[in-house]
Amino acid sequence: MPDIHITRDHTLGLAGARKLAFQWAETAEDKLGMACTYEEGKTSDLVTFTRAGANGELKVTKDRFELDARLGFLLGAFKDRIESEIVKNLDMLLAQEEPLKAFNQAISERDAAKKSPAKKPAPRKKA
Repeated sequence: MPDIHITRDHTLGLAGARKLAFQWAETAEDKLGMACTYEEGKTSDLVTFTRAGANGELKVTKDRFELDARLGFLLGAFKDRIESEIVKNLDMLLAQEEPLKAFNQAISERDAAKKSPAKKPAPRKKA
């Protein structure tokens, strides 16, 4: 059974979630010294991570992130702090990504409206 289990729902779709998971993996490698492998699938991706004293996986789907981590004896003493940092970082990435998705969608809708044929205004009646 994992020492840490975190799930987060999202509305990014698989492509957006994949982008965010790549960012998460890069941060884990750069800041935490983790070795990460990323496996893309048709309906879900899997990020496997490991370092001395910890290992686990992050499952990525079109609407959810699910992280399971196992901590070694020494890191187990810091479980609460490690878990809160993971939660904070994942929530921060999600908070940045959701407004960006909404902004991109609004821009796409605006551009589509500009391309649609404009209606001619009704003639004005003279008084």
